[in-house]
Parts: sequence; structure tokens; C-alpha cells
Amino acid sequence: MKKALTIALISVLLLSSCHSYNKLLKSSDYGYKYEAAKEYYFAGQYTWSYQLLEELIMVMKGSDRGEESLFMLGMCFYNLRDYETASMYLDRYTKTYSKGEYTEQARYYSGRASYMQSPDPRLDQSPTYAALDKLQEFLEYHPYSDLREDVNDMIYDLQNRLVQKEFESAQLYYNLGSYVGNCPNGGSNYEACIITAENALKTFPYTRLREDLYMMILRCRYELAQRSVEEKSEERFLQAIDEYYGFKNEFPESKYMKEADQIFKRCSSKVKVNEDKALN
Repeated sequence: MKKALTIALISVLLLSSCHSYNKLLKSSDYGYKYEAAKEYYFAGQYTWSYQLLEELIMVMKGSDRGEESLFMLGMCFYNLRDYETASMYLDRYTKTYSKGEYTEQARYYSGRASYMQSPDPRLDQSPTYAALDKLQEFLEYHPYSDLREDVNDMIYDLQNRLVQKEFESAQLYYNLGSYVGNCPNGGSNYEACIITAENALKTFPYTRLREDLYMMILRCRYELAQRSVEEKSEERFLQAIDEYYGFKNEFPESKYMKEADQIFKRCSSKVKVNEDKALN
């Protein structure tokens, strides 16, 4: 009976004016505020709910109601798309209630909130690394969770964003080509491209850009060989040929196969010419 009366009172509250809500904010009946905050939350009135919950998490700290209030507060901000604040409160929940009723959900939504803050690949990727840490932490704590597939999808997407940044850096080196203005200490842009692409493949071996990165390396091997001094050219053409075989074995149906075959033919002809010279 008491619960039914509470629900009835809250239903009236939901239909009340801002004036009534302001009176509620000033009320010292925290049980009533808690029920109101829940009603607002489940009705999707997150702004009204979080204003009550911000007070309740302090007053009810350590209790079951305090635990639920903190989780709902984080979720209010998540649903309002204030992902930074949402993540802050959800992290606070997992630290305060490490074995709480909503710990798994809190870790998941904190990770998802961080995922939503991952910037464009051209920008600083610190938030992306932070999101990866949180999502990987979720899998460590909840390896058999029903949410693990979604978490793995987010991790894969974030990793591809990081690879995209490396791919664009490698592409820039490749486009600069033989220009030496940005290489005051020696080396070449093609070598820098190879190193950048290889590091990306080493760090993220299952990236969707794997084929593109390997093709870029093959192109650079060929360009380096073409531009080499005579005593280094044969070795570098052979390196390009080795790169071609590796590429062909892994991507036999590649969209780049025609270009790769052309590079192989050019490299093979150059090596043959050098061998003929050696015989004379």
C-alpha cells in the first residue's frame, strides 16, 4: 500500500510544474527525492533526474540506494551525451562499488563513453588509447560477459582508427617521395614510409588496412631500388621481389595484384640486367 501511494505521488510529480520541482529540490525528504529521481530517470527526464541524484549520492553513500543513485547519475550523463562526465561518474562507481550490482554495466558504459570521445584519426589520439585501456580492462574483469562481442567490436574499431593515423603518416612520406627537404639528417621518405607501415602492422596485425600497408611497403621497396646507387640497387631490387612474394602469398586475390605484378616484372628485369653485367 505504501509503495502504491509513493508511485501515485511520483506520477503526480512528473506532471507537475517547474515550481513543484524546485520545491522538490529544496526538500529534506531524501527517500522521496530518491523515488522521484528514479521516476524521472526511467521516464527519460535525465536532466531533472541528475540534479536530484547529485545530492543523493552524497547523502546515501554506502547504502544500496547510494549505489544505485551513483550508477543512475552516470547513466543520466551518458544518455545526455555528456560522455566525459558520464565516464567520470561510472569510473567512480566501479572504484566505490567494485563488486556492486551494476559494476559490469558501469565498466561497459564507461568504456563506451570513452569510445564515443575518440577523435578523428588526424587529431591527437590520447582519448583513443584511454578508451582502449578501459575496454580491454572490461574484458579482463568480465571475460564471459554477454557484452564482450560488442566490446571487441569497439576495440577493433579504435585500433583501426590508430592504424588509419599511421597509414596517413606513411602515405605522406610516400607522397613526399624523393624530396629531401624534410630529411636533414639523411635517410629518405621511402624508408620512413616503410618503417611507419611496418610498425603499424607489428602493433595491429589484424587491421583492415593490412593489405594497403603491405602494398605501400612494396611500392617503397621498388622506389628505393630504382633510386639506389649501383652498388645497392641489386640488393634492393631483390628486397622488393621478396616483398612481392610475401604480398602475393597473403593476398593472392588483391585489388592491387596487377600493380604488384608490374613491380615484380620491373624488378626482375633490373636484377637480370645486373647479373648480366656481373658475368661480363
